[in-house]
Amino acid sequence: MTSILEPLSARYASWLGLPAEQTAEPEAAPGEVRAMPVVLRMERAEPPSRTPLLEAAASTALAVCLDERAAEGGPWHEAVSAWVGGHIRKVARRARGAHWQAVQELPGVTVTVDGAQVRALLPGRVADLPKEVSRLQISGSDLPADEPGEPAAGEPVLVLNPGITMTVGKAAAQVGHGTMLLASLLGKEELDRWQELGYRCAVRTATEAQWAELYPHDPKAAWRDREVIAVRDAGFTEIAPGTVTLLAQWRA
Repeated sequence: MTSILEPLSARYASWLGLPAEQTAEPEAAPGEVRAMPVVLRMERAEPPSRTPLLEAAASTALAVCLDERAAEGGPWHEAVSAWVGGHIRKVARRARGAHWQAVQELPGVTVTVDGAQVRALLPGRVADLPKEVSRLQISGSDLPADEPGEPAAGEPVLVLNPGITMTVGKAAAQVGHGTMLLASLLGKEELDRWQELGYRCAVRTATEAQWAELYPHDPKAAWRDREVIAVRDAGFTEIAPGTVTLLAQWRA
């Protein structure tokens, strides 16, 4: 287990077991709200496909957390540790052209999946966002559904809840939560193997039957027996507090 993600594994089982109304935790004071900016490249002439964009978002959020610069003593450690210790809030924004190029100069990691690109930036106080990020739009980040093929052998699979509708920006934040939670519960050997894959994962929308089969009513048993975790939303945007937005399954 990697120490920087320990707060997530410590909170996981109790969080899933809370009544929905108790998951709506009070937000920090306005000047202390921390978030990870997740920038989706959405060029007007050649927009990406939805699934590769979400897969890139899932990988890049985790890559920032497990980057060697975020390790204890590294230049990113304080920022990442402070963020992981509170709400792991992410705010997805869209960028194109010169604005996309500008965010490449900010601390973070860019991941490309089948031509789709996402850059997760170093988390920090929302009040301190650099202008290269604050000027980017949050609304309007949506793409039509696509039809991805079968996940590659050995890739973790993030399964979106078929009963709710999320914009691509909201879904990008949720899949990033999913990879972080999953990584917080893995051992070093498993994490090393995932790192060799560039933290690649598959994002799919479940059928109702698949969702019912995977859903972990007992989070501890689900992880032990089937290596499944659930992402539960705090309800800050788009959906109700306590909603399980996705299930993540580690496939050895």
